[in-house]
Amino acid sequence: MKKNMGTLDIVIRLLIAALVIILYFTHVISGIVGIILLIFAGIFLVTSILGFCPLYLPFGINTLGKKT
Repeated sequence: MKKNMGTLDIVIRLLIAALVIILYFTHVISGIVGIILLIFAGIFLVTSILGFCPLYLPFGINTLGKKT
């Protein structure tokens, strides 16, 4: 599994995940929408930690940049 996410991509995903988690646990978002957003936040966390997004593969996206 090759990394295909750059630093900016990882930071943005982590910030979005943190925001969703905070909003969920402060009851700003709740119900089914809150649970769905929480699942997406979990996916963002996992992909950020791994530095790999499987959804990028079929589209050939690589935000990591070229290695020198």
